[in-house]
Amino acid sequence: MPVQKFATHLWFNDKAEEAAEFYTKLFEESHIDNVTRAPEGIPGTEPGSAFVIELTIMGQKYIFLNGGPEFPFNSQVSLYVLCEGQSEVDYYWEALIADGGAPVQCGWLTDKFGLSWQIIPTEMETLMINDDPEVSKRVVGAMLTMVKIDIAGLARAAQGE
Repeated sequence: MPVQKFATHLWFNDKAEEAAEFYTKLFEESHIDNVTRAPEGIPGTEPGSAFVIELTIMGQKYIFLNGGPEFPFNSQVSLYVLCEGQSEVDYYWEALIADGGAPVQCGWLTDKFGLSWQIIPTEMETLMINDDPEVSKRVVGAMLTMVKIDIAGLARAAQGE
């Protein structure tokens, strides 16, 4: 098996293993590949606790690190989930804001681990990329008023309603 040379590395305070378990259950075709336990002497970790978690989420490799509170997540980095239809948007939205997550705006949210996500329907991309700049402008204007993306609302905006 060839070595994948590229992965997304995310620094968690202390909940990397919990996050890995949550995300691999939420997204199909996802699994934890390896958990490296902390040896004695690593500052801020208990010996034997999860230190580095390697996982795959929908074919993409990730490495999660329990590194302590020095570098909390912020919205400069987000994970982008392209959804097919409103029911898939609703599914991921509700799952990711549950138990302490929070909606933000324009399809963005923060999950219970503090990680930012964009939950975006394919229809939004299709409606925004339009040969008529007025249609694109109306769709973007409607999107800017939304928290969770509403496909029907975007379609009405595209139609000029």
